[in-house]
Amino acid sequence: MTALVLGPHLRHVSAHTATIWVETDGPCEVRVTSAEHGVDARSRTFTVHGHHYALVDADGLAAGARIPYEVTLDGVTVWPERQTRFPPSLIRTLDTAGTLRISFGSCRRSPGTRAEYGLDALSTFAHRLATHDHDPRQALDWPDVLLMVGDQVYADELGDQMRTYIRGRRDPDQEPADELADFEEYTHLYKLAWREDPAVRWLLSTVPTFTIFDDHDIRDDWNTSYTWRQQMWSKPWWRGRIIAGIGSYWVYQHLGNLSPEERATDPVFAAVRAASEKGGDGSAVLDEFAELADKEPAGTRWSYAHDWGGTRLIVVDSRCSRLLTEDRRGMLDDEEFRWLDEQCQGGMDHLLIASSLPFLLPQAIHHAESWNEALADGAWGRRGARLGEKIRQAADLEHWAAFEQSFRDVADDIVAVARGERGPAPASVSFLSGDIHYSYLARVTQPETESMVTQIVCSPLRNPLVGRFRLANRIAARRSAGAPFRLLAKMARVPKPPLRWRMSDGPWFDNAIATVELTGRDCTVRWQTPATETTLSEMGRANVC
Repeated sequence: MTALVLGPHLRHVSAHTATIWVETDGPCEVRVTSAEHGVDARSRTFTVHGHHYALVDADGLAAGARIPYEVTLDGVTVWPERQTRFPPSLIRTLDTAGTLRISFGSCRRSPGTRAEYGLDALSTFAHRLATHDHDPRQALDWPDVLLMVGDQVYADELGDQMRTYIRGRRDPDQEPADELADFEEYTHLYKLAWREDPAVRWLLSTVPTFTIFDDHDIRDDWNTSYTWRQQMWSKPWWRGRIIAGIGSYWVYQHLGNLSPEERATDPVFAAVRAASEKGGDGSAVLDEFAELADKEPAGTRWSYAHDWGGTRLIVVDSRCSRLLTEDRRGMLDDEEFRWLDEQCQGGMDHLLIASSLPFLLPQAIHHAESWNEALADGAWGRRGARLGEKIRQAADLEHWAAFEQSFRDVADDIVAVARGERGPAPASVSFLSGDIHYSYLARVTQPETESMVTQIVCSPLRNPLVGRFRLANRIAARRSAGAPFRLLAKMARVPKPPLRWRMSDGPWFDNAIATVELTGRDCTVRWQTPATETTLSEMGRANVC
């Protein structure tokens, strides 16, 4: 009998469609049904590297529906599980006429890793929802979407369970030591992240989830610079690692971000399915695609955008699509920036731009990174350039501020939208980000705009800063800390940023999950942190507009 390995995950949803993702232990027909609501959708699995996956699209659903569903494999029911303390999994379609709630976070160390990482905000969030699900008075508290903005898995900082698994299949001292090596190891890491905790597994089955990768999904400081890429590709094990990392991301995360229409026109998805027919395997197709996606990033788009009523969510890939050559450096390659430029339009109530890396950092860090980029680009000569590159890699100075021209280009787009130069100005333009292991709200103060422009950061779900790292970032977040670093950047001939901003709320350093609530032209955000394994306490709340 075919068994369910991972999932079901409720992924892309709209007002009338929903996609269910699963991994199984053999090829089969996957069927998603709800007799009460007339749902009967099915799809055959496809195969890569001996693993079997399916995405099942349900169509013709009612807006705002809450539909209990079952999953069968070749006619045998495998979900819901017979013994569970959690409520039934539901297909939850969007109701674009009402309030939209987007919960988000990043940087989650998997279950089984050290206790020092603290309580898992994602797990606690799941327990809270499961408890409230039994209370009709709490129904409106549910998120419509869960957005995971990076570091869903840590491929380069392993826990004990992952190390034990690796020791069972290869010499753990063999390069890459204490890191993942291939697709098979990635599959096990995803199981640890999304199956080991029953609460998280249930949450992913019943809340629509969208994702984007960050560096640890592949490796710390992934695509920091052209020099970094040259150094990594000189390592004999890197080719296998980057192919496995990108290929597994495509399977486990990217496909579920796409609408059924977008997936239907994806040539890679079609080729993998075709190669999987009659017992075949799409590994060669996927591996070739993954290698090309790394070497020629302009040919692949991981970013995506969805309109939900009066809200447009743009999710930007700020890792794989970087422009890194000997003479040019960009957070986005030219094709990716053209796409983002096209998406940044007015006429919406709210424009949300999700980037794993914060666009607006604390002032001290922003100026330090812009100075470092100028140094690495030769502002103080060749010796300074070599020193700048060493500092860039050692201190992780590779956020938007470290790609000065990209920062300015996106800032110009945002100001144009917020001033009503691209259609009626939204009430809010907000960046949603993670990565830096603390949370805050920053507000743009200049130039004047019709829209409120903000940066909302929520990080980590489970991986807090400790000791001197927390202290250093707490100091950097002070307004007075920015001046000396701005002077340093000015000495390297870095122009003033086109925006001015201040941190109005935070920073908070605890594990947390944030929820952005959008009703008409109003926008609020709250951050919650685990008080116990099953309860959350409010860490902060702010009116965005």
